[in-house]
Amino acid sequence: MRAPAVVHHGTRRRRAAYRRLLWTSAELAVTLGVVLLLLVVHQLWWTNRQAREGAERRVEALEREWGAGGEGPATGTDDATPAPGTAPEPTATDAGNPDDGTRTRRAATSRTPTRPDPTQAYAVLTIPRLGLRVPVAEGISKQNVLNKGYAGHYPRTAQPGQAGNFALAGHRNTHGEPFRYINRLRRGDEVRVETAAARYTYVVDLTLARTTPGDGGVIRPVPRSSVKPSYGYGAPGYYLTLTTCTPEYTSTYRLVVWGKLRSMHAR
Repeated sequence: MRAPAVVHHGTRRRRAAYRRLLWTSAELAVTLGVVLLLLVVHQLWWTNRQAREGAERRVEALEREWGAGGEGPATGTDDATPAPGTAPEPTATDAGNPDDGTRTRRAATSRTPTRPDPTQAYAVLTIPRLGLRVPVAEGISKQNVLNKGYAGHYPRTAQPGQAGNFALAGHRNTHGEPFRYINRLRRGDEVRVETAAARYTYVVDLTLARTTPGDGGVIRPVPRSSVKPSYGYGAPGYYLTLTTCTPEYTSTYRLVVWGKLRSMHAR
């Protein structure tokens, strides 16, 4: 007969310790997986829900202010009429006096805020093709503007309806992701901007699918990419620029959509 195997106590202890290590590692892996899942849910669902609801409430608040005759949070105005001769003047119409385009244009631009309070929403951006309607706030701070689901106005770029480049930034993913689908915009699509003074209609003209985050040329008064100079414009005008991150869920590059002002309607 074979002698029974002898198992030393040290061997048993090592095996028990190994089993405990495996069990603890499995528990940590499950816990980590749950935490990561919660973070993903927070980023992809909760932040979107919060930002969208907040943005919708702000749009409604602005519309109530304008309906009551308020002029929003602007701290200054610009009395200048768009400079003639710099580009074809946009068509301006007014329901009360459709033949007086000059007076309507002056009325629309004279109340356009030039120095809105930082981080304050003062306009509403509407893109019919995307079913998008969000507030526009001054500045591009993530915490105080973009993470609220707003479109952020680049400081020192033109205001709506003014000669130059009215440039906006917005999240493509998370926090309301208002600019998620601007890559779907096509030439001729309308982009509308409403302020206390007027409603401005821009028309999509060009798209730059990818450029570097530091390509400041895309938001200059006459927008033209510094990285890809074949994209952009060569003469002054009334421009709109929309910028966001690309590819989705990254911030490696920037996607740019340009438009031109077609009309303005004073309130």
